[in-house]
This record gives sequence, structure tokens and C-alpha cells, in this order.
Amino acid sequence: MTPPHLRCLSAPGFYWSPPSSSLLLRKLAMSVKQRTSYAEGKPALRGVVFDMDGTLTVPVIDFAAMYRAVLGDEGYTAAKFGSPGGSVDILHHIETWPPQEQQRAYEIIADFERQGLDRLQIMPGAAELCGYIDSKQMRRGLITRNVKASVDLFHRKFGLKFVPALSREFRPYKPNPAPLLHICSSWGIPPNEVMMIGDSLRDDVACGKQAGAFTCLLDENGRYGPIDSLSKDLQPDFQVSSLSEVQSLLDINFELLQHPQTTL
Repeated sequence: MTPPHLRCLSAPGFYWSPPSSSLLLRKLAMSVKQRTSYAEGKPALRGVVFDMDGTLTVPVIDFAAMYRAVLGDEGYTAAKFGSPGGSVDILHHIETWPPQEQQRAYEIIADFERQGLDRLQIMPGAAELCGYIDSKQMRRGLITRNVKASVDLFHRKFGLKFVPALSREFRPYKPNPAPLLHICSSWGIPPNEVMMIGDSLRDDVACGKQAGAFTCLLDENGRYGPIDSLSKDLQPDFQVSSLSEVQSLLDINFELLQHPQTTL
């Protein structure tokens, strides 16, 4: 019997139709009959996309302190009360500011991120999970709202290479589905054969669901509470408390198909 925390919480049946001007891969609509035709109901999976901070790496940045430094105490409190669930999307928040104020805010954020780099640690189970995905000749990608320098350091320090690896220099960033759709297009894999794994409902799960991908929430401390109490647009398909649980989740719920990297 599948452990409760590994059970599928919803089955994606999304249809993505990209803008006519886009070169993104088109996703075919899947009927109920088609979805249940995969190996006794198991859907195909060819790629996994990870968030970085708090998912592939241990959380080290004090985000509350960073938000206060950018917004001030009163501004931070007002932003929390004005956001769903009390979450603050600092990057979207400062986009409306005048250029000079934006620059000051980005410098504060960059300073906090540099301090985090000095204490960068890989998340337990991350290397093993990546090794397992590689053994299946599936694809691995990364999407983060951190900067490219942080991604480059992660690659160098831990010897794990994600292709593509999109940082916040790629616009628009999460929760917009554009970066995930870009990765699917570059792989030549439809979004409904990809899983997005991350620790944020607002950024990672929302991004994955809007793209039509499977979603897995990493919730180490149970801070999100009962998943079925969330609105449908934020309910992940799966929930785990550690990355070490993801391998069995993939084995139980999916037909894992090869999609090896091609070299030119």
C-alpha cells in the first residue's frame, strides 16, 4: 500500500496551447481514455525539474530579515497582510518601484544571497535522487528565482549539472509557467510528461500546475498543513517530507521512460 504522504492528490489533465508567436512545444490534449491507457493507468514521465533553494539546497537565507531590509518593518507587515496566506513575493513587489529604488532593493537581496552562498549545503537525498534519474536516462532541469552565480556555484560545488538551469535572469520567472514550458520545449517533451519538484506552493506548485506538469511539494516540516484544504490551483499532485521519498514515488506512480541528452 502506498504511504499516505506519497499518494497522488490530483491527476493533471491540463491542455496547454502556446501563443501563435511562440516556438514552444505544443502539448496534445489527453482524453480520459488516453490517460488511462498508460500501463494500467500509470502516466509516462520523461523529465524532472527542480527548484533550487530549499529543495536541492538546505534553506540558509533568512527571508523574513531580507524582506524587512527591503521593505522596512511597516512595509513588510503591510505586504504580508495584503498577500494571500501572508506570503510576500518580493521580486514582483519591487518591480513597480522607480529604477533607483529597485536598484537599492536588488543590492540588498544580492547581499543576502551572497551570504547564503558561503553556507551552501546540498539537501539530503538530492544527489541520490539525481543519480537515480540519470540511471533511468531521464532529463533533469532546474528553475530558481536566485541569480545565475548561485546556480553556477551549486554546479561546481556539488558536481550536479542541470540542463537547462534557469535563474531569475530568465523572465518571466516563477510562478509564471514560462520557464518550465521553455525547458519542456528545449527537451522536446510535453509538460504532461514532466514533474516539477519544489518547496513552495506559490512558486513551484503554481508554476507546474499552470504549465500542465505533475507537481510534487517538498514539505519538510509540515508547514502547509492539510493539502486538501488548499484551493485547487495550489494543490500538488504529490507531497513528500524529504527527497529520499521521491524515488519510490516515481517507481510506484509512473512509467519512467528514457529521454537521453543528445550531443551535437
